Amino acid sequence: MLKLEAFIDHTLLKSESTSQDIKRLCKEAIKYKFKTVCINPAFIELAVDELKNTNVAVGTVCGFPLGATRTEIKVYEAETAENAGASEIDMVANIGAIKEGDFELVKKDIARVRKALVGSTILKVILECTLLEDEEIETAAKIAAECGVDFVKTSTGFFGGATLHHVTLLFNTVGKKTDIKAAGGIRDVKTVLAMIEAGASRIGTSSAVKIMEEYRNRNNNAGA
Repeated sequence: MLKLEAFIDHTLLKSESTSQDIKRLCKEAIKYKFKTVCINPAFIELAVDELKNTNVAVGTVCGFPLGATRTEIKVYEAETAENAGASEIDMVANIGAIKEGDFELVKKDIARVRKALVGSTILKVILECTLLEDEEIETAAKIAAECGVDFVKTSTGFFGGATLHHVTLLFNTVGKKTDIKAAGGIRDVKTVLAMIEAGASRIGTSSAVKIMEEYRNRNNNAGA
C-alpha cells in the first residue's frame, strides 16, 4: 500500500489561525505521520516545539501569497524562517515579472533566496500556474530548476488550485531536475492519487486528515 502520508504537507495558512489551531495541526501531523506541517511564519517556533523528537518537519512560506514582495524581503523572510527552525520554505515567485517576460528578475529573485539558505533547507518555488500560460510556466519552471530549487509548486491555493494538466506540464518540463508539489483544492484521495500519478512527489492540502481517513477506509474495505 502506498504510504500516502509521506507525500503530504499538512497545511494551515489561514490568516485567522490561532496558536491552538497550530497545536492541533501538529498533533494531527504526528498521529498520521505526515511529511510536514506548512504554516505561517509567525508560528514556526511553536510548531518546532510541538514537533520536537518527531519525524514531522516544519515548513513555512515566503513572499506569500502574492509573490510581489521585494527580493531582499523574501531573503530576510527565508533566513529568519530557517533560523527559527523551518526546514522547508515555499516561496512565491514574482508572478508579475513572469507575465511581462522579465525573466532576469525572476531568476534573481529565486537565486538570491536559494543562496541565502543552507544546503539542507528545502526550497519550493510556487509558480501560481492558474495565472500563467503554459509557455510562461515552462520558462519559469526551467529557471527555478536552474537556480537549484528542490521543488516547483503549482499554486498557493489563493487563486485557483492544482490541475492535472499543470502537474503533468511541470513534470515533463523539469521533472528530471526537481520535484513537483501539487497544492490548492486537493480534498480527496482520488485527486491525490491522480496528482501523484501525474508526477507530483509532494501534496499540499488542508484536508489531509479527511484524505487519510478516506484512504484507510478504502483500503480496509478492499481487504475485507
